[in-house]
Amino acid sequence: MSYFYREYHDGPDPLAPPYDVRSALDEMGDAILSGSTPLDALRDLLRRGLPGAPDRRGLDDLLRQVRRRRRDLRENTRLDGTLERARALLDKAIGQERAELFPDPSDEARFRESALDALPSDTSRAVQELADYDWRSAAARQTFEELRDLLRREVLDSQFRGMRDALANPDPAAMERVRQMMSDLNDMLDRDARGEHTQDDFDRFMQKYGDMFPENPRNLDELVDQLARRAAAAQRLLASLTPEQREELAGLINHTLEQAGLTEQMRRLGDALYARRPDLAWGAPERVSGEQPMGMGDAVTALQELADLGDLETALRQDYPGARLDDIDEAAIRRALGRSAVDDLEALRQVERELEAQGYLRRNRGKLELTPKAVRRLGETALRRVFASLDSGRRGDHDQRDAGTAGEPTGSTRPWRFGDEQPIDVVRTVVNGVRRGGGAPVSLSVDDFEVVETERRSAAAVCLLVDLSYSMALRGTWAAAKQTALALQALVASKFPQDAVQIIGFSNYARVLRPDELAGLEWDMVQGTNLHHALLIAGRHLDRHPDFEPVVLVVTDGEPTAHLMRNGVPRFEWPPSQETLTLTLAEVDKMTRRRATINVFMLAADDRLREFVDEVARRNGGRVFSASADRLGEYVVSDFLRARRTR
Repeated sequence: MSYFYREYHDGPDPLAPPYDVRSALDEMGDAILSGSTPLDALRDLLRRGLPGAPDRRGLDDLLRQVRRRRRDLRENTRLDGTLERARALLDKAIGQERAELFPDPSDEARFRESALDALPSDTSRAVQELADYDWRSAAARQTFEELRDLLRREVLDSQFRGMRDALANPDPAAMERVRQMMSDLNDMLDRDARGEHTQDDFDRFMQKYGDMFPENPRNLDELVDQLARRAAAAQRLLASLTPEQREELAGLINHTLEQAGLTEQMRRLGDALYARRPDLAWGAPERVSGEQPMGMGDAVTALQELADLGDLETALRQDYPGARLDDIDEAAIRRALGRSAVDDLEALRQVERELEAQGYLRRNRGKLELTPKAVRRLGETALRRVFASLDSGRRGDHDQRDAGTAGEPTGSTRPWRFGDEQPIDVVRTVVNGVRRGGGAPVSLSVDDFEVVETERRSAAAVCLLVDLSYSMALRGTWAAAKQTALALQALVASKFPQDAVQIIGFSNYARVLRPDELAGLEWDMVQGTNLHHALLIAGRHLDRHPDFEPVVLVVTDGEPTAHLMRNGVPRFEWPPSQETLTLTLAEVDKMTRRRATINVFMLAADDRLREFVDEVARRNGGRVFSASADRLGEYVVSDFLRARRTR
């Protein structure tokens, strides 16, 4: 048999490895661990561009190009080019006619000159009055016909892009075909409004008139969208002119349509397009300041592009609720910036999709959240940062990245029992299979497995109490507190899985924080530092684990200013009331009776806080640390490890 191979084109490569978004998540993690929400971190990543891909542009790069293109269009566009050209041709025709009449001494010649002198200064009205004028000069008649051809081409091109080329050599048959096309188009729109239109109707229409629509729409909706955007741009063209220019050009348009027999069909089409796309900016003026005059068709194209660029700029900013990269129109990107920009956008979209597909991000009621999988990775990142800041002599004891066991190996093994978490002794297990008579390859049964016996470690019930009050954000310490909580969570999960850790956030209230909500957590914009409530919750956690060694760590930047009343409502007072301090210290005494040492990490150095934590240390026997924000994680993790080694 013979085989041949070719490049795979039908969809994505089925053998391609999964897209690696870990570096993207790490980039997001830097922002999240510094206090950003997951949504803001993702937006920042997409704006900057992908890490490790310098050839790929981010949204900010694309946005700069769009704004540059809009600026160039505004600074190089003048909208009255058709009006200026029409005036020039009209003056030329009148001059040629006068030159023909001047040598003629007859009264008829003087009468004609008087009629030319009486023409209104308004170009559109002058053209209308000369519509039935019997030109004496053949050159003037030809120039006037050139003017009428110009207006016909520009007016139709302003509504149907590419029509100017189709009417380059006008003849009655060509104009009749345009009239028939518009009639068929309006009839098709009417049938669609009644629910009677089919794709076959559209295909037959395009087979007959497809050369008039160079954008090659695939269905009626695409055709309506193209025509509506162009019609709206034509209306914006009129709105962007001065009142005098607007009146002149509108008069020329109406006269041209009337001469071509298209007035009624154009009115029907305009009404149908507006009814289907009223969301377009139909009458909004556009500020342009260029010196290069443009014909009406080109000016409408420029205004249409300006509108598209404006919508594209809004989508690229991604600063509205629920913004997604899928909101960005790929066709608009291709028209404005070219194929390479489409590839850049697709690379960004792939990151956004894969972060969700690979289980790092999820959307909950429109809100972007980190999954537990992502939180674990960010916790490991935070822990590595903490270990990196510790001295190198102690690094080997800390940089534990694999899952821990329940104790140290004793050197002996025993048969595996259901529920065992000790590591499998592979050598003894295989030897048991061979001794039982297993052939080659060795066939193992459940009875063959043996596990490594370990010394039982004492487990700890860990409570980390983190201040979420508004002052943490004002002092710039909230990001460090969040990184510390993530690092401690990751450390316990990896090196001390038998420990029971609980992270409690407190402001006016206290609450238990789940690991999956910890990374995306924000400080509370409320008044109150309710350490009393936090210690109550921590005490319940310790009571649920009476055989565990208690570990209580408190991270705060202020003395208690709130307590929980008997009815469950917090009470805030500043300066702190005596009742708040008494109730909080009562919970400290309860912790002391539980034999739980409270270590406090101060992120501020004011006198009231020092006085309070000194009293806590006197009553409880715990230690007080005055930690800077950048070394908070190192202090907390080091103290936890010291306590675990001591026990």
